[in-house]
Amino acid sequence: MSIFGAQGVNKTAYVAFITEYKSIMYRIAFGYLGDETKALDAIDEAVYLGYVHRKELRETSFLKTWLTRILINECYRILRKMKREVTMDVLPEQGQSYSEGTLTIKMAVQVLPEDLRKVIVLRYFGGYTIADTAAILAIPEGTVATRTRNALKLLRVELSEQEGGE
Repeated sequence: MSIFGAQGVNKTAYVAFITEYKSIMYRIAFGYLGDETKALDAIDEAVYLGYVHRKELRETSFLKTWLTRILINECYRILRKMKREVTMDVLPEQGQSYSEGTLTIKMAVQVLPEDLRKVIVLRYFGGYTIADTAAILAIPEGTVATRTRNALKLLRVELSEQEGGE
């Protein structure tokens, strides 16, 4: 018996998939949003929307790509909402507990141009291949490879400047 129903994904298979895929979803959402609570909100909403619409998925082999696209759209929705909000900086008592190296890399990724940041987040935080990244972003594979190279060059420059400046 297949884990996928004749129409869409059954409940048990969806829950099992989410259990395996949740850490990748977090890395993608955090890469887009740069905030733990907002990333978790995006994941919650994406998982809910995926569950509600799971019967509409025509090709079950694309479940991972389909759910990633839902997550990215949710991240964009949160980013649009954030632009309209006036936010306060995190108080020192509530600071995040990241290692200095991890925080430096995440900050460097956040300053990349959006088209390069998308590729880096999916490739390195999400663990997607060039082909999968191209499918998710609806761009050619060659463009993904070029953007990856360009982003890595910019990150090398940014990180070397930060090391040299300290």
